[in-house]
Amino acid sequence: MDELIKRLVKKYKTTNPFELAEALGIHIRYMDLGSCTKGLYFRKLRRRFIVIHSDLPVEWQRFVCAHELGHDRLHKGINRFFLEEHSFFAPGKLERQANRFALKLLTAGMEPDQDEPLQRYFMRIGIPPEVSYWLEE
Repeated sequence: MDELIKRLVKKYKTTNPFELAEALGIHIRYMDLGSCTKGLYFRKLRRRFIVIHSDLPVEWQRFVCAHELGHDRLHKGINRFFLEEHSFFAPGKLERQANRFALKLLTAGMEPDQDEPLQRYFMRIGIPPEVSYWLEE
């Protein structure tokens, strides 16, 4: 996964998931996905789509885009939903991988300041601090 992210960042000169999706030909759409779904990734007629819940704060939209981009890069041919972590569905292996991909992409080339708490580091660089526990999975 680290090498994949490194190649993406080097080739497209960005860690911005929206810019990467555009460069990769993935269409991004926004819509109300209800209370439990933050985003989804799917393919239809050889076109790829990331749909992001339109009511999410900007930092969550960015994270969800990176997460769904992870599904595109890691789980080819599988349509996925990013479910709210408080739903009845325990995050499976594919969801954990997409979460790790998103965190690694969004933190690529950046380090926390000395003695900076992880949640403060995430807030500083625009990552929802609630996702910090996914690093331990």
